[in-house]
Amino acid sequence: MCRILPFCGLLIVAPLCSQQLSLKSGPPPIPFRGAGDLEIIADRQESFGQRRLLRGHVEIRFDDTVLTADEIDLDELTHEIEARGNVHYRNTLRQENLYADRFNYNSHTELGTLYDVHGTVGSASQGGARLLTTDSPFYIKGRVVHKTGEHYTVHNGFVTNCNIDDPWWTLTAPRTKIKPGESATIYGGVFRLRKVPVFYFPIFKKSLKRMPRRSGFLTPNIGNSSRFGLVFGQSYYWAVNRSYDATIGGTLYTDRGVAGQLGFRGRPTPNSHFDAYFFGVKDRGLKLNDGRRVKQGGVNFTMRGAAAFPGGFRGVAELNYLSSLEFRQAFTQSFNEAVFSQARSIGFVTKNFSTFSINAAFLRNENFHSVERGDTIITRKLPSFEFNSYDHSLLKGPVPLWFSFDGAFELISRTQQSFQTRRYVQRSDLHPQITTKFEWAGFHVTPTLGARSTAYGQSRAADGSLIGSNFYRNTGEVSVDIAPPAVEKIFEAPGWIGKKLKHVIEPRLHYRFVDGVKDFDRVIRFDTRDLLHNTNEAELAITNRFYAKDKAGRVREVLSVDVRQQRFFDPTFGNSLSLGRRNVLTSSLGMTPFAFVDQVRNYSPIASTVRISPSWRHVLEWRHDYDPLRGKLVNSSLSGGFQFDSWNLTLGHHAVRMPESLAPLSNQLFAVIRLGDFNRRGWNLAVNNIYDYRQAIFLYTAIQGTYNTDCCGFSAEWRRFAIGRTRNDNQIRFAFSIANVGSFGTLRPRERIF
Repeated sequence: MCRILPFCGLLIVAPLCSQQLSLKSGPPPIPFRGAGDLEIIADRQESFGQRRLLRGHVEIRFDDTVLTADEIDLDELTHEIEARGNVHYRNTLRQENLYADRFNYNSHTELGTLYDVHGTVGSASQGGARLLTTDSPFYIKGRVVHKTGEHYTVHNGFVTNCNIDDPWWTLTAPRTKIKPGESATIYGGVFRLRKVPVFYFPIFKKSLKRMPRRSGFLTPNIGNSSRFGLVFGQSYYWAVNRSYDATIGGTLYTDRGVAGQLGFRGRPTPNSHFDAYFFGVKDRGLKLNDGRRVKQGGVNFTMRGAAAFPGGFRGVAELNYLSSLEFRQAFTQSFNEAVFSQARSIGFVTKNFSTFSINAAFLRNENFHSVERGDTIITRKLPSFEFNSYDHSLLKGPVPLWFSFDGAFELISRTQQSFQTRRYVQRSDLHPQITTKFEWAGFHVTPTLGARSTAYGQSRAADGSLIGSNFYRNTGEVSVDIAPPAVEKIFEAPGWIGKKLKHVIEPRLHYRFVDGVKDFDRVIRFDTRDLLHNTNEAELAITNRFYAKDKAGRVREVLSVDVRQQRFFDPTFGNSLSLGRRNVLTSSLGMTPFAFVDQVRNYSPIASTVRISPSWRHVLEWRHDYDPLRGKLVNSSLSGGFQFDSWNLTLGHHAVRMPESLAPLSNQLFAVIRLGDFNRRGWNLAVNNIYDYRQAIFLYTAIQGTYNTDCCGFSAEWRRFAIGRTRNDNQIRFAFSIANVGSFGTLRPRERIF
């Protein structure tokens, strides 16, 4: 029989019989103890004054720590502990699990030394969209480990988070400082991959926090490009304080010049945030076959931010400046960014209350027509004030009334190569509307009556020159929305679809009449407010939907077919047409993304959308426009996404067959094939292609393969750009990732598929 003996802050579990008798029964239940108290379990114990000798299956527990050994000498006055033989030190709170031959430790000062140590120290799994992660802790091994509180210093040891029986990587060093849950600092480290020395680190520091944030140099970027030559890049991350940080870096292109990057972000107040990024290249120029060099350098600056102000006001800003489209196409690593030909900057303050909103905005929008410098259209609003209201109830009852309006006063300008307005052109616009609704026999009828008055401080003459006198436009409009009752029927469904199938037909009719635009060509085009024209039109739309219900009663839409067409009772659109060229009008904006008006016409193209979704893992969508006037499909966009266990496929085809006066011809196919995901162990493969049939070339190709082990990953990518005469190059990039640590190489995390 054993009992607990409290003794000078110690709780000792010892046998009541002779100390020479060893009791082999299991350890007793853990008793209650206060902070700093020691609970001791041992086969035998002897006392010599303040010194106690514990022998045979000794276990000491205090706070969140458990220490076991073959024998332990304890000094209850100095709190010194010396453990020998099969020493095992555990801290359950900090996930520390260490084994040693000998351990000298003070339970009050938490100072100690372990000899011939191996074990694990927990590391937070720092999950991220582009960081390989693992739940495995860091394994450390060393001749001597000094413990200072929660800190460890490992001498002549190594660290890894791989399977210790056959580690893929190790980092050996004469001295390593570890703060579990905070950081690990390695001095004079040698990184080995499969026992082969690869890199030497004079000093390497890694955060072990779940959300690490500490100043230091980032991993370098080293690579090669057929267009840029050898690439050397280095960045420094600066944690300014808890609210701000910055990333400062530079890149050397041996064949082109030097690039600089600066990222800065912050959260000045709990209700505000911003981030800014600058990228610029001092370019020596692209060397041509005749020896000449074409300079393509420039700068790009972006900033986004938002803030909440007193009184319910909210501010948002987005600034984008691009020196030239040629610069973006030459130096970007993203195909989507390379073909995006707009730089839009806007800042606004808004407040919403009841059905009203107040907005004040500054806007600069630059559209690049080509890579030629200066071939742009720039529109500005400096500033724009708006006061709007969505439908506000005026009268309830059998014939309800709602009132809405849209009002604006703006100082605007437009600049292009052959056209420039005054720096500030006044424009005011007021658009009130009255709406009601009727219901009869399942029909829902919603008529709207409105008027619009717009005043311009400048206009255009018949010969295209600018007139400085004021110009006024007053219009009236009537619109009616008619929603007939939907028709539906339920069928027995095939087994592969579900139990029941419902077919629903939803017709819709919209009529619109506008009158009062007498001089459409006198209006300078700034935005959609200036595209208003006289019209007398109707739009008919029919949507077929098919819903499937499975045996569990779950309902999903498996097929939808939407067909729409407009009828123009005034085929000249109020004499606003410019024949033989592209016309952008309010009548055509909402029908299809592609312009179709270049001549007198009574009908719009038939716009159709077909969406098939036999399961949540498979979706196919086809959007197309059939033009009866031209007797052919003029636009087509087919896309599909299919997911199968560990791989998925995305396919698409885009074609534009309009006359070139309306839009450039296009016929492109894209495909994305992915096997695996970023953290999947084993092989992960991805192919991303955009092929142009008309040019018979791949505009963009990226093939990437990644192999992930239990603790690291290897990635390689071949990438090709073919963007007109601006860019035609090949890149081969590599990356090596260490789980919970980071990525090394030329394949940057944000540019990786895996």
